[in-house]
Amino acid sequence: MAFRARHLLGIEHLAPEEILTVLDLADRYVDLNRRTVKRTDALEGMTQINMFFENSTRTQSSFELAGKRLGADVMNMAMQNSSVKKGETLIDTALTLNAMHPDLLVVRHGASGAVDLLAQKVNCAVVNAGDGKHEHPTQALLDALTIRRAKGRLHGLTVAICGDVSHSRVARSNMLLLGKMENHVRLIGPPTLMPPGFGEFGVDIYEDMRAGLKGADVVMMLRLQKERMDGGFIPSEREYFHRYGLDAEKLGFAAPDAIVMHPGPMNRGVEIDGTIADDITRSVIQEQVEMGVAVRMAVMDLLAQNLRAERGRAATENLARGTFV
Repeated sequence: MAFRARHLLGIEHLAPEEILTVLDLADRYVDLNRRTVKRTDALEGMTQINMFFENSTRTQSSFELAGKRLGADVMNMAMQNSSVKKGETLIDTALTLNAMHPDLLVVRHGASGAVDLLAQKVNCAVVNAGDGKHEHPTQALLDALTIRRAKGRLHGLTVAICGDVSHSRVARSNMLLLGKMENHVRLIGPPTLMPPGFGEFGVDIYEDMRAGLKGADVVMMLRLQKERMDGGFIPSEREYFHRYGLDAEKLGFAAPDAIVMHPGPMNRGVEIDGTIADDITRSVIQEQVEMGVAVRMAVMDLLAQNLRAERGRAATENLARGTFV
């Protein structure tokens, strides 16, 4: 098994073979999820806690469903009403949770690096469900699985990531993953939504959407994250759609068999025309949702295997030490 990670905090530290290990196992879980009986015992006897400091119905429900289908005991913590709001520190929360002996901790937090801090304070496996503007690794993995199943490969493709790149952890994780798998990545968006330094990722940056989409195999639209904006990043939503919203005319510049993606939730008529979003011949947006459950099942299965192996080694070492006391 080529997956050595103790936690999944981001794509940055995953090797290509580890990415492929996740995707291959996720493929098997896609098949399981399409059966009448959608359950396995991979996490039987284990406890999964979902801690979402930011609201995200789609991601939280996907992780919850994944855990239950793997046989875990799943608990959702309402962090918006938690003691953190009353002054408790994130470290205090981590220590409290650790005392409950969970096995898997799924965390979404508004601050970059918060999930990594939690991982340093607990004895269980931690999955980053999105931290600030940093990373969203399971989204990139589910996007990769969607692309591989639609295009038949995950290398040598031209992928255009369009829109609000500046505020997007999805964009960052996808850039890292697609780069590791030897794809050509283009970023398209207005200068106000294109952070400095992203050219260092080995990507091409376009301000003109038609030029950026020319010949693209994959068109990945990003949500305009108005809740993260504190200034005039765009003149108006109408003007933004005119220049950067995906419609049939702009999509015509991409490859004839290009697929259209969006991490959701969509702002129809802002980032993407509703007709394009619902086009079953081009859009794979619903497939992304399906792949999300399978990928999260694969990630938690692999982390649980590593956790059990680690605990087994520790028990053996403790027994050996006890023998010589």
